[in-house]
Amino acid sequence: MKKQLGKSVVQAARERIHILFDEFEHIYVSFSGGKDSGVLLHLVIEEAKKRNRLPVDVLIVDLEAQYQYTIHFVERMVNKKEVNAFWVCLPLSLRNSVSQFQPKWICWDPDKKENWIRALPSHASVINEEEYFSFYSFGMEFETFVSAFGEWYCEKKQCSCACLVAIRADESLNRYKTIKNQRKKKLKQYGWTTKASDIFYKAYPIYDWHVTDIWIANGRFNWDYNHVYDLMHKAGLSLAQQRLCQPFGDDQRKGLWLYQILEPQTWQKLVVRVEGCNFGARYSKKQGHILGYYKFDLPEGYTYRSYSKYLLKSMPPHLADHYRKRLFKFLNWWRKNGKEQGILSIPDFADKKLEAKKKVPSWRRICKVLIKNDYWCRGLSFGQSKKLTEHYIDLYEGYFRKGK
Repeated sequence: MKKQLGKSVVQAARERIHILFDEFEHIYVSFSGGKDSGVLLHLVIEEAKKRNRLPVDVLIVDLEAQYQYTIHFVERMVNKKEVNAFWVCLPLSLRNSVSQFQPKWICWDPDKKENWIRALPSHASVINEEEYFSFYSFGMEFETFVSAFGEWYCEKKQCSCACLVAIRADESLNRYKTIKNQRKKKLKQYGWTTKASDIFYKAYPIYDWHVTDIWIANGRFNWDYNHVYDLMHKAGLSLAQQRLCQPFGDDQRKGLWLYQILEPQTWQKLVVRVEGCNFGARYSKKQGHILGYYKFDLPEGYTYRSYSKYLLKSMPPHLADHYRKRLFKFLNWWRKNGKEQGILSIPDFADKKLEAKKKVPSWRRICKVLIKNDYWCRGLSFGQSKKLTEHYIDLYEGYFRKGK
């Protein structure tokens, strides 16, 4: 249940940031170059200036495949004397949902330097030496790096610290759950914070903002922002559709085609850099119509079970092996536990509403996972696993070494 606070979202955000400055000697802002993190950074600079606590520390994880407009905005912000940036340009492992042959790609991979989407930034705050962080390892996951950076930052400052993150609860269910989670540990009674460790906290000062609030604030206070959103508006995207992130993720691939329109010069480099890029854009021009996010018909003569087996045979061996292991666990679980619900065998298909709610098993659910290239098998109720990611990277690299 949402509660009205009787104040504007700007006032509420300023009060939260005020609390964080009271509670922590050192804080930093996670800044992506997007509209939300831009507003958050402006608010934090405003409070730091009042307290004579400038410059503000800022973490920027540069994923290489980004709009040039985003980089221009990042440069404008880090060039401010109010900002002390950690501009990270290190090889990190990122999801590539538009290719089964390259389901992971590594940004700033030194072995691919000739095909980099853009040159390494020349700003003094750029960090591209792999030895800079003691916790870093080549190709580590983006999420793992961000968490480890927080611990490193606290150890460097020798005190408890907070990372300010610009997530908004109305953007997705997962972000809403991050705020609403009643079981998490937090700073005192503040539900808009999360205790990550004994010395490291995350805080979400603008969690209750709507997308319209972002643009009202930019206009009212004349704040600088990323002008790629102006191009997105001209391209016909609604405010809710205007998102920035690495373009090849499972959800983010829906906006891949925009690069062709907004920055064709960047698009040409993306096609060369990441396998499956052109395919992904071609089938995502209609919102979500890519790799199984739409209704599909079985080929004549196939059942969902036989078509699933056909799809597995058509995949690269390392990827087919990954899916088979998860499918075995899925089928085995339902064979053991389905009897309680009257399910004696795995049907070819079941009630669509029950399938969508993941209440019943079926080969149609399996088929959709394979067609969507749903690597983590979320459609079968699985989640992401760090151990499985590391195992997959080893398999993937071994597969391509054999091919050379």
